[in-house]
Amino acid sequence: MPQKPPVPSFEGLLDSARQHALHLELRDAYAVGEEREVFETFLRDGSVPADDSEFWGGWLPLVERTVARGVRVLRARVVSEPVTENIRFEHAITDANLRAGEEVRWLPRRRASTLALPGNDFWLIDDRIVRFNVFSGDGQALEPEHTEDPSAVKLCAEAFRSVWDLAVPHADYRI
Repeated sequence: MPQKPPVPSFEGLLDSARQHALHLELRDAYAVGEEREVFETFLRDGSVPADDSEFWGGWLPLVERTVARGVRVLRARVVSEPVTENIRFEHAITDANLRAGEEVRWLPRRRASTLALPGNDFWLIDDRIVRFNVFSGDGQALEPEHTEDPSAVKLCAEAFRSVWDLAVPHADYRI
């Protein structure tokens, strides 16, 4: 039985981007795992991690160097309203994503009812490869999957653009 090729590292995928890296998030809650302590602190007192904290690890520098190469890094989130505590946390920390160069928009789920969306969160790199972030029912991250299948790439490209066009820029989205 042929083995599936290994999923490329996320850093490798982002480093390979030349035009854009598009991220669509569809869940209202994620099991925060290594983010548990920061998330619990946020729930307690509303504080968010500093840009240079361990929480952000290599993420902010990775985005900064990607954007510095002229690559647009766009993130769209489809969220139920009223939002969950997890989405409140994501909203609160998004300013760091913006400072690193990401563009972020939010789409209330009620406005997404007529959109064709894939079953999993994903990253689409230059309309050539999709990395699906797969989660268990309780929100635990499972092994990601990737594909270069043209029909999957097309679905994800169209889904992202349809969400992006309807979504509200982060600066204007109130929870």
